[in-house]
Amino acid sequence: MFVRKKNNISGVVSIQIIDKSSGKYKVLKTIGSSADENEITRLVLKAKQWIESKKGLAEFDFTDYQQHTDFVLDSITQINVHGTELLIGKLFDEIGFNTIPDNIFKLLVLARLSFPVSKLKTTDFLSKYHFINIDIHNVYRYLDKLYDTQKELVQQISYTHTLQILHKEISIVFYDVTTLYFEAEQEDNLRKTGFSKDGKHQHPQIVLGLLVSIDGYPLAYDIFEGNKFEGHTMLPIIEAFKEKYKLNKLVVVADSGLMSASNIDELQLKGYEYIIGARIKNEKKDIQEKILALALGNGESAYVEKDKYSKIIISYSDKRAAKDRHNRERGLHKLEKQIQSGKLTKSNINNKGYNKYLKLEGEVKISIDETKLTNASKWDDLKGYITNTTLTKEEIIENYSHLWKIEKAFRISKTDLQIRPIYHRLQRRIEAHICIAFVAYKIYKELERQLKEKLSILSPEKAIEIAKTIYAVKVEHPITKKVTYKTILITEEQKYLAKIFEF
Repeated sequence: MFVRKKNNISGVVSIQIIDKSSGKYKVLKTIGSSADENEITRLVLKAKQWIESKKGLAEFDFTDYQQHTDFVLDSITQINVHGTELLIGKLFDEIGFNTIPDNIFKLLVLARLSFPVSKLKTTDFLSKYHFINIDIHNVYRYLDKLYDTQKELVQQISYTHTLQILHKEISIVFYDVTTLYFEAEQEDNLRKTGFSKDGKHQHPQIVLGLLVSIDGYPLAYDIFEGNKFEGHTMLPIIEAFKEKYKLNKLVVVADSGLMSASNIDELQLKGYEYIIGARIKNEKKDIQEKILALALGNGESAYVEKDKYSKIIISYSDKRAAKDRHNRERGLHKLEKQIQSGKLTKSNINNKGYNKYLKLEGEVKISIDETKLTNASKWDDLKGYITNTTLTKEEIIENYSHLWKIEKAFRISKTDLQIRPIYHRLQRRIEAHICIAFVAYKIYKELERQLKEKLSILSPEKAIEIAKTIYAVKVEHPITKKVTYKTILITEEQKYLAKIFEF
């Protein structure tokens, strides 16, 4: 850099700073102009001071970019998405997943949270937006390694972190299952057709069992054949979890659909306490009579003895009763319209949905069975929970109410993380895909927890969306050739996110 005095016809001298490091003269900065000799001398001194201040500069001076926009733009060699690394990558490290040495693992998890697509499209995303080039075959080789060595490790890390944020106590666990289908037609030893919760009964699928803590933090998971009865998946996962972490006592909370009589007997035999949604309409007649004889007000609950091991907690809710009535009336209205139109036939007399209220009269006449309707309405306001715990009624109902959070976990995994459909064919890569989704969900829950702790109104989805708009520029200084990275925060949302997460 050097100072140039440029004279014009009127005798006014312009003081400029010139760079010729590239072989061409480039004006870096105009200091000022004057026809007065004293002022010219002062401007030259100011120009020399500016040059001295820039010599040995380690980082490019972005604060002065408005004075030399072309200089800034010509110095930028790369622009990439950086906010996801600053936000999601930070949480990844804080949880402890950075102890897994493979950087490709972190990249795949971050991509699952910010741009959930196939592995092939993931490599394209990393190349275009992060300037990270990974061959798809390297990704597949890593998935094989992840299956062989790291599945147990990621569950251990998730458990340890969850134990920490729950103040060293995990005594209540929640279990549920879902199904994940494949875009394929052929079955194998794992992928089999079965009852699909996604309505994809014609597709091969797997069954995914997930164990979470209170507040929905993931603890453990496993996958099973697609035609396996979901009630037979719970005990293997819970037993392995209890043994792995040497837990003396666990209260298991699960939905009624998972709990056959044999499952309950086995839980009882192995010393577990449990809270299970009760199918009170299917209980023995004497228990049904005791339940219906209860006179409960809104929000009240009571015990009904079931057997020598367990009892049923019955709770009453005006809100639930109103919802049940509304749903039934809507369903019956639809049935009545079909009856009037003549669209219903004998084949419709079954126990599916509100069809159970239909009956045949004579040869062809179909009508609403008022007796069934009256009997059903008696149960509108009641909810039951089978348990063998010593917890209070209030604690039992409160703990069961947390079960919806595992349902939310599956919903997030299937929508935001797009865990399904699965395109992999080999079991080890299917396992690795589920493992990456498990880690992504753990980070999602930690983001949700920290946002709540910071009293932020942002949802995890919104925070990730904002992070995806934060870019970083890579600059090579034209004089010193020093490479500098600068995160660009422009909008108030970006600045707010950076402030609360301190990046």
